[in-house]
Amino acid sequence: MNRHPYRPCRRDVLRAAAALAASAAGMATAGQDEPGARVRATAGDPIEPKWDERLTVTVGPSKGDLVGSDHRVLQAAVDYVAALGGGTVKILPGTFRLRNAVYLKSEVRVVGSGEETILVKEPSVATKLAADSDWYDQEITLADARGFGIGDGVCLRTRNPHHGGADVVKRTLVARSGNRFKLDRALRENFWLKGDTTVSTLFPLLSGEEIADVTIEKLALDGNRARNDNLDGNYAGCVFLQDCNRIAIRDVTAHSYNGDGISWQICHDVLVQNCRSRDHVGLGLHPGSGSQRSAMRENRLTRNAIGIFFCWGVKSGLAEGNTIEDCQCGISLGHRDTDNTVRKNVLRRSGQVGVLFRAEPGKDFAAHRNRIEANRIEDTGPEDGVAVDVQGPTENITIVGNELVETRGPAKRVGIRVGAATREVHLADNRIQGFATPVSDLRPRS
Repeated sequence: MNRHPYRPCRRDVLRAAAALAASAAGMATAGQDEPGARVRATAGDPIEPKWDERLTVTVGPSKGDLVGSDHRVLQAAVDYVAALGGGTVKILPGTFRLRNAVYLKSEVRVVGSGEETILVKEPSVATKLAADSDWYDQEITLADARGFGIGDGVCLRTRNPHHGGADVVKRTLVARSGNRFKLDRALRENFWLKGDTTVSTLFPLLSGEEIADVTIEKLALDGNRARNDNLDGNYAGCVFLQDCNRIAIRDVTAHSYNGDGISWQICHDVLVQNCRSRDHVGLGLHPGSGSQRSAMRENRLTRNAIGIFFCWGVKSGLAEGNTIEDCQCGISLGHRDTDNTVRKNVLRRSGQVGVLFRAEPGKDFAAHRNRIEANRIEDTGPEDGVAVDVQGPTENITIVGNELVETRGPAKRVGIRVGAATREVHLADNRIQGFATPVSDLRPRS
């Protein structure tokens, strides 16, 4: 045992502190180097070098590393690249017909050849169940199996036997005996005949669940709306993401889905840039419940029910430089959507309202601390249309530097309407032309 333990003097303490400071400075300097320049690939460490080249696999209908023209060849390419640590799936020009979603994987970039790479959803078929399936079952029995095949993506919908609400699950058919089909996973909900259960071949074209660091680029996605039943954006779309992080979607055309165009639910740091989302029954862009720091830039959103729909609890988002035309509502914010910025967008010919703050049932549910800045909103709604409508107990909203223009005559049209229950709605430097009422402030006078 050491009978004379070392006791540092004041000089030693100062020297140690200086050494630690120098070490910290060195670490800070290293952090400023080219990303990955001093990093080694180490087992179990997600931080790795920035490699000059990673795996690329090409896919095409008649040539490429993998050859085919349906969802199976695309899924095979994604799975292969993901299994080797990530890289790029390059889809060559051609038309690919999908009977199931292409399920994306982390660290995989999917890039097409622009408008010449077309992914089309095949027409849907639907039937009812012929027998009950319980929550633990991994099979279903169809009343009419015509049009269903092994490998198909399906959506099951029922009325919950306990509370009467809707239950919806998506699965893949993986085996069959006559009308009996095995599923890729157990149901985890009860699908009973008395719930009027239906099974339909409905699915997103591109889907991601619990994935990260994915890029989707230069694709044309055709939802084939005229030949498919409806499935809303809480479950599907041309692109559908659930519980994902750091996703980039660039230069994608998504059109004609019987539901939403591009939808992401509880996803963080999603970028949608320079995309076209048009002719959907539902929403053009759907930053979904709980999504943080979504950025939607320079997109063109046309002929959808709503151009951009901030769902529940969407926070710190940015909608900037988008063109939104011929939608019933241009941009909608509501249930706990806070601290978002909507700026430099152009909204034309919205059927009902340009920018809407939804009338939530109480202050705790409303969309507070949002900024509407430097947008141009043209020709909004019918004769009593409103360009910017702030409803419900919404607070701390800034509406500044916008240009609101009505060229069809004033009629009963309103530029900005501030609801009676709102608080701290700040208006400044807005240019409002052609409306019967430039600003309608319904708040009680003090």
